[in-house]
Amino acid sequence: MTLRSTLDFLLYDWLDAQSLTVRTRFADHSRETFDAVLDTCERIAREKYAPFNRTVDIEEPHFDGEKVILPQATYEARKAYAESGLLSAAQDYEVGGMQLPYAVEAAANSFFAVASISIGSNLLTSGNANLLMVHGTEAQKQVFALNEFNGRWSGTMCLSEPQAGSSLSDVATRAVPDGDGFEADPLGARYRLTGNKMWISSGDHELTENIVHLVLAKIPGPDGKLVPGTKGISLFIVPKKLVDTEGKLTGVRNDVALAGLNHKLGWRGTTNTLLNFGEGKFPVEGKAGAVGYLVGQPGKGLHCMFHMMNEARIGIGMAATMLGLAGYYASLDYAKNRPQGRPVQGPKDGAAAVVKDAAQPQVRIIEHADVKRMLLAQKSYGEGALALNLFCAKLVDEQHTGDAATADEARLLLEVLTPIAKSWPSEFCLEANSLAIQIHGGYGYTRDFPVEQYWRDNRLNMIHEGTHGIQAMDLLGRKVLMEGGRGLQLLAGRINATIERAIQVPALAAHANALGKALQDVGAATKAAWATGQPADALANAVPYMQAFGHTVLAWVWLDVALATLARDADLAQPASVGRMGGMRFFFHYELPKIGAWLQVVSTRDATCAAFPEEAF
Repeated sequence: MTLRSTLDFLLYDWLDAQSLTVRTRFADHSRETFDAVLDTCERIAREKYAPFNRTVDIEEPHFDGEKVILPQATYEARKAYAESGLLSAAQDYEVGGMQLPYAVEAAANSFFAVASISIGSNLLTSGNANLLMVHGTEAQKQVFALNEFNGRWSGTMCLSEPQAGSSLSDVATRAVPDGDGFEADPLGARYRLTGNKMWISSGDHELTENIVHLVLAKIPGPDGKLVPGTKGISLFIVPKKLVDTEGKLTGVRNDVALAGLNHKLGWRGTTNTLLNFGEGKFPVEGKAGAVGYLVGQPGKGLHCMFHMMNEARIGIGMAATMLGLAGYYASLDYAKNRPQGRPVQGPKDGAAAVVKDAAQPQVRIIEHADVKRMLLAQKSYGEGALALNLFCAKLVDEQHTGDAATADEARLLLEVLTPIAKSWPSEFCLEANSLAIQIHGGYGYTRDFPVEQYWRDNRLNMIHEGTHGIQAMDLLGRKVLMEGGRGLQLLAGRINATIERAIQVPALAAHANALGKALQDVGAATKAAWATGQPADALANAVPYMQAFGHTVLAWVWLDVALATLARDADLAQPASVGRMGGMRFFFHYELPKIGAWLQVVSTRDATCAAFPEEAF
């Protein structure tokens, strides 16, 4: 089975994406237009991305003292992507968009992720521009967002700082009003920023004529001190090069300097930077300080940035998924072609041990049960995660185009599912990459085969857009509790609806009962975790909770996919149908039973980790 056939099944047979065309926003579309977008993206990914995945890994970005140098293939891939229109795919026709459903956009982008995840900065550029279309002024939309959508400029997200990491409360970048009349600037209230931002993907390059940084910073109070916590954080547009109200470059370089490139173990084709804002290397109007334009209201920056962060989290979940599937496809191909070992035979001549006949020809390794186990694990992780992320993408469409009740339900479901959509693939599709290396044996550790690069690239996704632990605390500490637990109740309702349908199908009844038990166990563990009402007690085991919750959600997704499979091919006449049913059974038999151990420490509020004394390590 190919990625395209899997996407077609999930989009059309399972999610019924073509039904979105009854919505006014998507009325000009049909399956034919959706397929045309997928065809185009599949071709560009095959021609401009896949052949250069190893190139951008080996030829890492470097700084020559004036500019960042990247392989020529990166420029050509980025140009082809921009010309495809995907940067503005979901936007209105009036601003050059396609008004494409996000579910189709996500599926289309999956081709680029599986071909070469580290070429380009398209995810951040689209997210940056989408944020400005929601929270920016009309001038900010016209000048900054539209020039990102048309491919002239690219965008970044500048949150982390060297001393703060993921702790946004400790952001120390300052923004002070830029003289008299600062509020009257047509591009937004004008400030001068000083500070440092670390781990900024695509923070400096020559791929586009300008880079639009979205920067979190704090405006000092009347006493000159920064407001502690996250409530004092504001959001600013800080372009690398200053522009006028028509979007034309003024020829003035903003006071944003590249302090260094970070050389990570993966995603090597994307520049990762330390940026210094306002250090005076590029003074504007004779003084230090990076010029920035306020987005939204002062002190409301994190609220605005979450619009981009949540979109990026689903994007990172999809990136992790596609790397997992890339490794699966590579190891499947290898297993079909690598001869090694011989079939196991029963004891002969009274011998007690299992024997193999060395005189027999070698078999391909895919004929060994343990290799099939590793392939099925990869399949169940990768295709299950792909289904989950496409489901979340369709929820975005429901939130934006459904009636009031549908939109509100989609919003709450996304609140609960987004931490899982980001973190579960980041953890388990990395495990899939590890299994892909294992199938390759010693060759898997060499650069002769791509699976070691897939593992390295995917290892970064566990920290991109919030670590596994942070997402787990968000899930257990906030998302399952918000609005009186209504989001959790809505999700449970969806899961129970699938169980009720599946329990009527003899081939699925046992799996439906197993999922029902898992759902009950997760609900009971949620209550037990919060029994004392103390966050420290509950959150000490947030990660095991996330593992169990995520596995339950993935089991639900697989069961629902199985129902769609049988509805299309009741006799399982197609190999793809047999494959999906096998992936489902593997997950229920080998993966879902693991949740008991995870939930045990959650339910008992086990303090082994939290109470362990530092000096005892």
